[in-house]
Amino acid sequence: MARVALHTLGCKLNFTETATLARQLVEAGHTLTDWEAPAEVYVLNTCTVTHQAERKVHKLLRQVRRRAPAAHLVVTGCYAELRPEALEKEPGVKIVARNRQKPYLAQAITALLEKKEVSLPAPPLSEPWSFWPSSSGEGRTRTFLKVQDGCDYRCSFCTVPQARGPSRSATPEAVVQEVHRLAAQGFREIVLTGINLGDYGKPHGYRFLDLLRRLEAEAPPTLRRFRLSSIEPNLLSDALLDFIADHPRWAPHFHLPLQSGSDRILARMRRRYRRRLYEARIEAIRKRFPTAGIGVDVIVGFPGETAEDFAETQRFLADLPVSYLHVFPYSERPGTPAASFPDSVPWSERLLRSQALRELSQRKRWAFAQACLGQTFYALMETPEEGLTENYLRVQLRQGGAVGDFLPVRLVSVGEELEAERID
Repeated sequence: MARVALHTLGCKLNFTETATLARQLVEAGHTLTDWEAPAEVYVLNTCTVTHQAERKVHKLLRQVRRRAPAAHLVVTGCYAELRPEALEKEPGVKIVARNRQKPYLAQAITALLEKKEVSLPAPPLSEPWSFWPSSSGEGRTRTFLKVQDGCDYRCSFCTVPQARGPSRSATPEAVVQEVHRLAAQGFREIVLTGINLGDYGKPHGYRFLDLLRRLEAEAPPTLRRFRLSSIEPNLLSDALLDFIADHPRWAPHFHLPLQSGSDRILARMRRRYRRRLYEARIEAIRKRFPTAGIGVDVIVGFPGETAEDFAETQRFLADLPVSYLHVFPYSERPGTPAASFPDSVPWSERLLRSQALRELSQRKRWAFAQACLGQTFYALMETPEEGLTENYLRVQLRQGGAVGDFLPVRLVSVGEELEAERID
């Protein structure tokens, strides 16, 4: 068997799928090694959400060719799904696996190494996309579990529906089974993730809230915490918030994509909400969870975004009681409606607007931490000195604990690091 190195670009779903592929390769007898180490096979799981992500793919492939010219290169992921021809031209690339072919990739790599015919089933696009369950651990304490994939929304800037297919989900039974497996491995926190997480339930008819209730009832007690990854604001219902408020095992941490604080730009983006709904969701969170962590995704420099549109977004975010921002300069994606919109914003202006919002994010993080001073939280220890609280504060403990401990702590100092003390 062979040494295989894997590298992942993009979203948490890509990381869960890379981790699952890694487990399959080990089961097939291969040895995993670091991306920078010598290997016979290098597998790159790609992203295509921005043009920078695509450029990085080609840069990484060039670096591997220089370092290991005889190695086999394998590329999968969203870039491989949307532009396989760009990757097939790359020297040394032996397999280009589209997203729907990921479940068969481990056996294809084994066949490649054994010099057998490489066969990757390619279901016609007219056939339904299947759901490939996957999970990835973050250290020894937390793991991401994919429960949903694909998206039925049609935002004007996004290639995800083409790259990931329609919305579909794991069955509740499969999720519960996987949760028990992960808990048995020692994980103390599971983060539920998906492309459009709140749309969980297709095609088997369950609601996302049904899944949460079942996990609460059936997950083992050794699993101390569940957390949601990003969820669309229009899908974060009062019923979901009430459930989380009533069940302490569910973390009061919410990440809601906004994308713009201008209703005019939201309409051009074809988002399914406007500012008022978003603001109402933040108000509903804060009413139930005064110290909840709340993250926001924002795109700046969308076609037609004027200086006043951006100022409106900036003012809106400054007034919102949120904890941090994830800021992205708009990137034209071939095949999306927005790529042909007029009034493109110069790239230099996009970068300036990004920087302004990242500075705002730093102020938001500091203000949120200050508001949490003296408050008591539960930290899941990821190292003997560092833990993560339910509201997504990474704290340093003056008196450490063991990895995996779930400790009551009080935030006592806010500086370059957040210091906390154990409460015995």
